[in-house]
Amino acid sequence: MTEKITIDEVNRLSREGFVKRLGPLYEHSPWVAEEAYGARPFDGLDGLHSAMVRAVEAAPERRKMDLILAHPDLAGRAALAGELTPESKREQASAGLDGLRPGEYREFHRLNDAYKEKFGFPLIFAVREHTKETILAGAERRLGHSRPEEIETALAEISKIARLRLEDLVEED
Repeated sequence: MTEKITIDEVNRLSREGFVKRLGPLYEHSPWVAEEAYGARPFDGLDGLHSAMVRAVEAAPERRKMDLILAHPDLAGRAALAGELTPESKREQASAGLDGLRPGEYREFHRLNDAYKEKFGFPLIFAVREHTKETILAGAERRLGHSRPEEIETALAEISKIARLRLEDLVEED
């Protein structure tokens, strides 16, 4: 876990330092931090998170889709192969996804595959807010959505993930 910094320290970071520290908040997408940098100074976590959300909202549709596609499957092949980012590994473990029984793995793989087949991108949950049971139930429910609804939902979940990661990284004053 990275040592926490204050919002004042965030505001004093160079562009390069800012992207290095805050780039991992969005899975394999440091461009979000790069875009949010210009909104400094931030008055707190809310202002910083809002700047990052606005950067995503202002991005072209292709870039938003690339952000969604940068996320790993839940309890998927990357997890089994040990290829998750440290943040994703901790988050999936927090929901018990690192210790699934064989039947549970099969169910996650079935849902991941069905979801990707229907929508063309991975199922995304802010897993720290869930258990494996609520993720499975939510995945079943979300399979009934339209693609535009799921793009919106995926981006909202990514925003929640980034907020939780931000709270881990930056101290409230």
